[in-house]
Amino acid sequence: MNTPRASWRNTTHDWASGVDIEHLSYIRQNPAVFAPGGVRHLIFEVLAYAADEAESNNGGHCTVTLHPDGSVSVADDGRGTDTRIDDHGQAVKKPVMASKDLRFFDNPDAPLLPDGHPRRGMSVVAAFSVHLVHTNRRRGGAWTQRYEHGIPVTGLTPISDDGTTGTVVHFLPHEHLARSSEELAGELVKLRGQWGMLSVEVDDRRSQE
Repeated sequence: MNTPRASWRNTTHDWASGVDIEHLSYIRQNPAVFAPGGVRHLIFEVLAYAADEAESNNGGHCTVTLHPDGSVSVADDGRGTDTRIDDHGQAVKKPVMASKDLRFFDNPDAPLLPDGHPRRGMSVVAAFSVHLVHTNRRRGGAWTQRYEHGIPVTGLTPISDDGTTGTVVHFLPHEHLARSSEELAGELVKLRGQWGMLSVEVDDRRSQE
């Protein structure tokens, strides 16, 4: 049933916030705090969400692809990001990219990622990305949306339903962040066992022309 957005309960994000420009700006002004170690930390932030999905589904798989242009994509086989139909018949995706994660961002007891730094949320990844494309497949619908510096520049664009569920987060980090080192793929492989019920595959394409 289609229901008003104001009636949707906030668990991980505030459905009413949409795009929190002040929040995204605050992140970008503090890279040492929110992206310590650069690109590697952003990958860990995305993997943490995939691990959440794997935990909910009694297991899951994820592929991290390191692309030649410096971009990174993380694809998982979870349920997809929560997307609902409001009382106007419009599809609304939970604002995971453009607003704070209520569980972690301001929480001094936020869990630590494998690099030893606190988990803050997906908005950190979006804020530090020149562009980010979020492909979201759920039972009953599939969409893609593009962000630039954390701000959505398209609406939810419907795509064909291929019968699968999950998300792909493909992002190009800002140039001022520490770039992926040659050892990054090996580091990710070594940390695969730290993601609970999530199995992680690493596809390093950076040497391809």
